[in-house]
Amino acid sequence: MKIAVAGASGRMGRMLIEAITEADDASLSGALDIPSSPVIGADAGAYAGQATGVSITASLEQGLADAEYLIDFTRPEGTLAHLAYCAAHGIKLIIGTTGFDAEGKAAIAAAAQKTAILFAPNMSVGVNVTMKLLEMAARNFSEGYDIEIIEAHHRHKVDAPSGTALKMGEVIADALGRKLDDVAVYAREGVTGPRDPSSIGFATIRGGDIVGDHTVLFAGIGERIEISHKSSSRVSYAHGSLRAARFLRDKKTGLYDMQDVLGLRQAAAE
Repeated sequence: MKIAVAGASGRMGRMLIEAITEADDASLSGALDIPSSPVIGADAGAYAGQATGVSITASLEQGLADAEYLIDFTRPEGTLAHLAYCAAHGIKLIIGTTGFDAEGKAAIAAAAQKTAILFAPNMSVGVNVTMKLLEMAARNFSEGYDIEIIEAHHRHKVDAPSGTALKMGEVIADALGRKLDDVAVYAREGVTGPRDPSSIGFATIRGGDIVGDHTVLFAGIGERIEISHKSSSRVSYAHGSLRAARFLRDKKTGLYDMQDVLGLRQAAAE
């Protein structure tokens, strides 16, 4: 698989480059970064002291010239620019970027009619299995349990709540027959009054170098159940992204997520 990486100088970009170069069935075909990046022109593996033969560029034409896939964990505005180019040139796209608004998500869905796209707020296999556990739990704790989602990330994360936390909320709300937009509570301050039993609360923590922690609390009378996932390294996201690329091998168009990759949606249907 010939794979290009967007945001090549970032924490996730570097982890992806390392994972691709170590994979037996993948090769790094391109590395993209913003024009103002100080690493433009440098070898994509220079940070790790290795030579990949791929120079980091801000040019989509150069960076994607030989690519079959682009893995993108950047910002919505950058991803949408890459999306248009990939759709026009038939390059498959794995999107781990979070923070899209409704218009951005619609653009991704439209582009999936022209090329194969895997779009997931979290590529970790563990996180996506956790999503399935949350769906099962929500159906059994539909009455008498208050639901709160607590997430923690590093100080540099720019969106809140995290895309993973929001996806967890969507999974739970769907299992309960609700719409997350109608029941989500993102902030509490002052005299808030009693808790609405139908609500799903979110709490956000930002600090240090926390890779990503998510806990969903089902609090009942006399007991509470906590389902947690904690990431200690971004390597799980990188390996999940490669698994996503393998899943897209025989796909020409369509919009997929990690539930498709892991067969969890099919398992639920059966």
